[in-house]
Amino acid sequence: MKHATANTAQVKPRLGYQHTPSDGRMPGDIYQPDSYDIYQPDSYDTYQPDSYDAYQPDRYAMKKWNWREEQRSQGAERRIEHGSSAAEKTFGASTWELLLQGDSASERVFTVNDVSHGGCKYGIMNFKGCSRGSLSVEMCDNLYFTNRKVNSICWASVNHPDSHVLLCLVGMADTPGCVSLLPASLFSNSNPAWSCAWCLNPQADKSFSTGLSRRVIVKDAETGRTQTYSVASDVLAQQFALRAPVLFNGCRSGEIFSIDLRQRSRRDHSWKSSRFHQGSAITSVRLLQDENYLLAADMLGQIKLWDVRVSKWVQEYKGHHNEHAYLPIHVNEAEGLLLAVGQDCYTRLWSLQDGQLLRTIPSPHPAANDLIPSVVFSSQLGGRRGLPGLLMAVKHDLYYFSYNTDPQESTGEAVH
Repeated sequence: MKHATANTAQVKPRLGYQHTPSDGRMPGDIYQPDSYDIYQPDSYDTYQPDSYDAYQPDRYAMKKWNWREEQRSQGAERRIEHGSSAAEKTFGASTWELLLQGDSASERVFTVNDVSHGGCKYGIMNFKGCSRGSLSVEMCDNLYFTNRKVNSICWASVNHPDSHVLLCLVGMADTPGCVSLLPASLFSNSNPAWSCAWCLNPQADKSFSTGLSRRVIVKDAETGRTQTYSVASDVLAQQFALRAPVLFNGCRSGEIFSIDLRQRSRRDHSWKSSRFHQGSAITSVRLLQDENYLLAADMLGQIKLWDVRVSKWVQEYKGHHNEHAYLPIHVNEAEGLLLAVGQDCYTRLWSLQDGQLLRTIPSPHPAANDLIPSVVFSSQLGGRRGLPGLLMAVKHDLYYFSYNTDPQESTGEAVH
């Protein structure tokens, strides 16, 4: 995700404080320090250092933020330079009721504001000082929203100083209040993010990856150490191998490549330990248990099994329907099954070994692009003593389909 690239502006002093109060004083009069005048923040007024103005801004707009520290002895002035459009574009004309909390290094400020239609938006502002004595402000693009009110915030040092943020959320109706612990990296400007994966290999455990636009980021969740790999396309699908610290990636260009985390990132892409292409944008990748074979699905409806050792596909699973949707595939090696939901809202089951289409399950709802089912298959739904079957979610309904080797005995029922 990238930082907001709004132009910065400098607030310059304007000599002479002109004010027409309602008590009959003439313009140009300097008012007493114990008086408080309310004015709109649409104008930048210069006031005397011993006087104070209390105003109520009708909205929070960073381009109207004028913070000045008067220094009598030197007559010096400090200014804040800021990205004006970042805040306005993100927050619009919401009525702001702000919470601010700076980190221990005074480099970041966590902000929470109430929005007009209810709930709160929250994110991080990054500050950077300049040699000229000015201060630049960047507002991160990826703010988060909650439909509950946030009434308290603080920074928390979990992995390193100020690595997380604590939010206290007020309860509403039958929902009790709670405290959420969020990593500060959640708000980093790396938009857009397309995919993610968690590593279970002992050599890189506690690491996770993020597939971005033309980049792959691998980060240690404990130490914060980050590796960045530049690629030529958006990374839409990811999965880590278990036996080695290797990350497999599927791209919008149709390229599939792996990254060996033991190799440092290089500009010549020599860190790609394997590399091959499929016909269209890759929507899902799944490694088989021996990690010599990889399943990949794309936006042409193709699902292929690749031999990673020779970079050739060895099996194709026909019948899947996809033209442009971001659809996953599911593998159950214990039952020898491959499952996928198509854009036509049909769930299909193939034999993993020979590619034969075993079963096609229509959606209980009319087919529509916004009603594509989501499925989970397990040999033991419900735990160790569970039963094999398929859970299907469509709209607000959840359905259970029992699994039998005899197609005539498969049944589906709604789960209440």
